[in-house]
Amino acid sequence: MTHRTHWLSFAAGLALVLGLGASTVQAQTSSIVMASTTSTEQSGLFAHLLPAFKQASGIDIKVVALGTGQALDTGRRGDADVLFVHDQAAEEKFVAEGFGVKRYPVMYNDFVLVGPANDPAKVRGKDIVSALQKVTGTQANFVSRGDKSGTHAAELRYWKLAGLDNKGAGYKECGCGMGPALNIASSTGAYALTDRGTWLNFKNRQDLQVLVEGDNRLFNQYGVMVVNPAKHSHVKADLAQKFVDWVISPAGQANIASYKIGGEQLFFANANK
Repeated sequence: MTHRTHWLSFAAGLALVLGLGASTVQAQTSSIVMASTTSTEQSGLFAHLLPAFKQASGIDIKVVALGTGQALDTGRRGDADVLFVHDQAAEEKFVAEGFGVKRYPVMYNDFVLVGPANDPAKVRGKDIVSALQKVTGTQANFVSRGDKSGTHAAELRYWKLAGLDNKGAGYKECGCGMGPALNIASSTGAYALTDRGTWLNFKNRQDLQVLVEGDNRLFNQYGVMVVNPAKHSHVKADLAQKFVDWVISPAGQANIASYKIGGEQLFFANANK
């Protein structure tokens, strides 16, 4: 082998190694971070949804499950590429402040009030405002997430509608996610507001039952947003947008609708309604 042939062979090998290295780097960067409400994870939706997205796109998603308020703060800091949350007023403010590119509605379900089967406060029915007034009037135990989540924000709206600043001696904030809050409620015989998805996937119910449902005010809308790369240049906006485009597409929406527990649908796709 001549010196020139040896050099060309070495150069070709080096190019191959560098090419493989570039491909490896590219593969490693085909991932994004999603900050999301705990309900989407604890309901089991993401375990159903994200593998289908990975199969369709090749993109991995690392989920950081937080309360919606904390998820939005994560986006403000640039520590996530995309947000999947459920507090529409807070989401619209996030976009108006320039931290999100655009908010897309993606799906909905509803909140329910759960409590002990013997219902000591006699709240059973459809009226969430009347139910909370009865909880306070009887000094019944109530577990609030108290974590600035979308569920907590909704709960505070209902207390305000009920005209109750003082929520009673039985009211306790846990500063925790939906699953832990339900565990506390089930072990202490307390009432709690929960999204239906997490409730359907919750195994430690003991004698807790759904007592209040069907009130139009219990509607629970979810939205998805790409974090604005103009605020944080490292945000993987292109990859994040691919997730948004997929989850609001017919394929993504059908995947959401197909997620059921015990034959009961947890979320209802409404991106195009």
